Amino acid sequence: MATITEAPPTPPPARTERRRITARPAAWIVWGVVVFFFLNLLGVVASVLVSSFGQRWFDTWLPDGYTTSWYGRAWEEFALLRVIVVTLEVSVLVVGLSLLIGVPAAYVLARRSFPGKRLIFLVFLLPILMPPITYGIPLATVLYKFGLAGNMSGVVLANLVPSVPFVILTMTPFIEQIDPRVESAARMCGAGLRTVFLRVLAPLLVPGILASAILVLVRTVGMFELTFLTAGPDSQTLVVALYYSMSASGIRAQQSVDAMAVIYTSMMLVLLVVALRYVNPTQLVARVKDEPEH
Repeated sequence: MATITEAPPTPPPARTERRRITARPAAWIVWGVVVFFFLNLLGVVASVLVSSFGQRWFDTWLPDGYTTSWYGRAWEEFALLRVIVVTLEVSVLVVGLSLLIGVPAAYVLARRSFPGKRLIFLVFLLPILMPPITYGIPLATVLYKFGLAGNMSGVVLANLVPSVPFVILTMTPFIEQIDPRVESAARMCGAGLRTVFLRVLAPLLVPGILASAILVLVRTVGMFELTFLTAGPDSQTLVVALYYSMSASGIRAQQSVDAMAVIYTSMMLVLLVVALRYVNPTQLVARVKDEPEH
């Protein structure tokens, strides 16, 4: 006779326990404050954006109608084309001069040891850590005394004060991580200091130079204090022109000022996106991988 074996009973499905999100009251308070801050920030930005497109907006949640004419009025009323061109000219000059001065200085600090080196690093940190207004007023006084302020040269010189140390402090770790034996080998082959710097070091320093240039560009476009203290009527950058458009006397439509603010914010967002595309904010120092020994 054939024996019939019964299949073992299937076990009941296991219960899936739901994880409860537990946190201390202090953590909930901190997260609540952070969320409240970002909601307020989002509300301010959204109100300016909506106002720049609104026809009329009085005592209602939303404007009566929407239009893009305020951007055209702001473009003509505030001469934004000239202001944007001046902003780009100042930024390009500051970036170029900062790299031209900062990269060789960073090379000297990375490759040479001399008394007072730490003190020099501390001096370079001061313009970055201190509020720009604290040294901007004496700096502007000196520039006006020598006739350098009130024009583009004064704006560029003032913005170089925090930009050059920024390049030096950013580029020094890049140079320190390059093996000095690479330079020694190039010198043994007959290369001079200029050739070593341009043909050997420069290709290895491209990530650092690019990171420094983008960060200085963002900093210069957003720098208000130093530019405000040294700019003249024909050398105002976009952020200074925005301030004058809000504080100058006369009757101006709020929507046109908001349209100008949206243009400035959009410009800064584009620069920040480009900066985050090419610069890792958590690791500005490029690590040079050692070649495997044969």
